Amino acid sequence: MVLLIFPLIASALLYFLKDKTARIASLILSLVQLVINAYIFNGFDFKTDAIQFYNSYKWFDSIGLNFTTGIDGISMVMLLLTNIATFLITLSSWDNKYFKINSFLSLIFLMQAALNGVFISQNGLLFYIFWELALIPIYFITGIWGGENRIKITFKFFIYTFLGSLLMLVAFIYIYLKTTGVNAFEWENFINTNLSNKESTFLLWAFFIAFAIKMPVFPFHTWQPDTYSVAPSQGTMLLSGIMLKMGIFGMIKWMFPLLKNTCNCNINIFMILAVAGIVYAAIIAIMQKDIKRVIAWSSISHVGLIAAGILTLSEKGLQGGVLQMFNHGINIIGLFFVVEIIERRINTRKLEEMGGLAQYARGFSVLFMIIMLGSIALPLTNGFTGEFLLLNAVFNYCKVWGVVSALTIIFCAVYMLRVYQLSMFGEPKSSNSIFGKLSWSEYITLGIIVCIVILTGIFPNTILNISEVSVKSILTILE
Repeated sequence: MVLLIFPLIASALLYFLKDKTARIASLILSLVQLVINAYIFNGFDFKTDAIQFYNSYKWFDSIGLNFTTGIDGISMVMLLLTNIATFLITLSSWDNKYFKINSFLSLIFLMQAALNGVFISQNGLLFYIFWELALIPIYFITGIWGGENRIKITFKFFIYTFLGSLLMLVAFIYIYLKTTGVNAFEWENFINTNLSNKESTFLLWAFFIAFAIKMPVFPFHTWQPDTYSVAPSQGTMLLSGIMLKMGIFGMIKWMFPLLKNTCNCNINIFMILAVAGIVYAAIIAIMQKDIKRVIAWSSISHVGLIAAGILTLSEKGLQGGVLQMFNHGINIIGLFFVVEIIERRINTRKLEEMGGLAQYARGFSVLFMIIMLGSIALPLTNGFTGEFLLLNAVFNYCKVWGVVSALTIIFCAVYMLRVYQLSMFGEPKSSNSIFGKLSWSEYITLGIIVCIVILTGIFPNTILNISEVSVKSILTILE
């Protein structure tokens, strides 16, 4: 419960502080939240598949809505990502000149609370409540501090994701009506509900569309590139680094238990969409001239691979998916922060207006290169092990889809190296000479991200050991 209560208190406190005080307080509070997460992590038993730190309080018991929370291995990985990312995002905002920075930071912590709630909810309706709550702060972050056409684009994003969420709510209510006894929204009741093949198929598609929109998976991705581009950098980091993981987590936790009563044709359709998104988004990324839109489209391609991997319903696929969720979250935050640093200094995101930045910022170019290599999945970086497990799982599931999915390695190298070459190398532009040195907060933020990229690449079992038993438990349910 402290994972929920503390960021809510922090959010309320920051709202009433003055700007400079709010900046300092936000760093301290995010560090405290990390310490709390580390304390919980230290008491977590990786060898049991039982839900740990389980708490259940009667709320609206008559309709089966209890405030039930708990943590398994997959949840723990997502909590680590959420709270590490929140600290990095808070630190990255230090040099921003946002108006009402106290309100901006307050919304970040409110979103942190909602995201933590999504990952620890053991009650379906409570999961839905936190799912929707996470939409509110990012709506205001993008709508107030976003760029050009932010109102129109944010409204599209809100409607798109809200309508998808309604399908999930309908699915939860239907399952509730099919269960017997009290606490019908509890996860244990959910996975043991007797459903016909027809009912399971209907619910499966309702959940898939809701989760596919949030991730997003092709062809439910149309809101994403514009929203990522118009949102302020920290908003984009929240969306790409953490929020899209809600959809992947929801598939594993809530959608997959329904698969035991449906035919494999549904999985095949989902797999085709995921694989198509890998290639389609990567090709679009290569064609982009705006560096931020390149990263936005690359995110769709990477998430498509994660979706394809977990849809194989294999241990390698699920383990690779969980590991890559963590890695993608760290890498994408680093890449979008690099974009912000460049744009803040030379006032452009157009690749054609960049060039030669490495001559004026050698340290920055090295840090950028390491993060980029992690995204490309170079061996000994964090992206390698996750992508290897995912591709191996997809290839074992279907060799044709495995080969097509493997194109992501080539395409990712093309668009990321293109971005690096056009921005860091070549003939310097006149405006680039004023690039200047990185600030202490920029160095620390990028430095932490680079350390995670390298350490997770060398020691991937640090994450894999956390989720292993929980992944096997999910697969047991599907047998």
